[in-house]
Amino acid sequence: MRIAVPNKGRLHEPAIDLLDRAGLHVTDGADRKLYAQTVDPDVTVLYARASDIPEYVADGAADVGITGLDQAREADVDLVDLLDLEFGACRLVLAAPEDGDIDAVGDLAGGTVATEFPSVTRRFFDERGVAVDIVEVSGATELTPHVDIADAIVDITSTGTTLRVNRLAEVADVLDSSVRLFARGDVADDEKVQQVRMALASVLAAEDRRYLMLNVPETALDDVREVLPGMSGPTVMDIAGSAEVAVHAVVDEREVFETINALKAVGASDVLVTEIERLVE
Repeated sequence: MRIAVPNKGRLHEPAIDLLDRAGLHVTDGADRKLYAQTVDPDVTVLYARASDIPEYVADGAADVGITGLDQAREADVDLVDLLDLEFGACRLVLAAPEDGDIDAVGDLAGGTVATEFPSVTRRFFDERGVAVDIVEVSGATELTPHVDIADAIVDITSTGTTLRVNRLAEVADVLDSSVRLFARGDVADDEKVQQVRMALASVLAAEDRRYLMLNVPETALDDVREVLPGMSGPTVMDIAGSAEVAVHAVVDEREVFETINALKAVGASDVLVTEIERLVE
């Protein structure tokens, strides 16, 4: 199975890191190589531009691909969205000069919109029944309204800072995007593809969880269960020669502080908190 991965840019390192944490270590990923082998002899990495990955997957050059939803929508190919990988979050927005008279999508009827995402932009306006001329640009999109190339733009933003610096105001959200795992429809249910999906999902599921281990008097177990419902109830194990039992549970990272205090209040001792590398649910 071949996985297409961004070859450079802000998505490359997070994608490789996620594969690594999922156990798919790239073993020969030297710079400038097109392919790299993973520790799984059945899984190969194909390095490609993020914008090309949807086409590579659709055409069969790769079976699955890691790239942004924005890139997949722009390519306008038929892919299965297997998993949100929870990084590379951004928005495609419609923006216009903040001191202009464009306050709504309809205000652009008969106007011109500049963008690096002409397909996404065309669908956005067609779905709203607003006729516009679309100018495709390859960079510096935010400058086009100030040099009379366009009345508005559709562009990526994460924080909105670039828009504000260029005196542009958001008019409407076009698309919320993040990096996804995509597959062709004819291989989406294949065993190896599902194994990869599960491996990546297990890393994501573990990121905000912590594993708690503690000792507690057996007489306090009911109180502990109230504090630690866990995923399907805490695991309880006898401690040889002791009136205490060992309790293990998975908890949300955000609840660790309060949970430990509550456990101490019902008699818990020797509380240990560890990170979880993977969690298969």
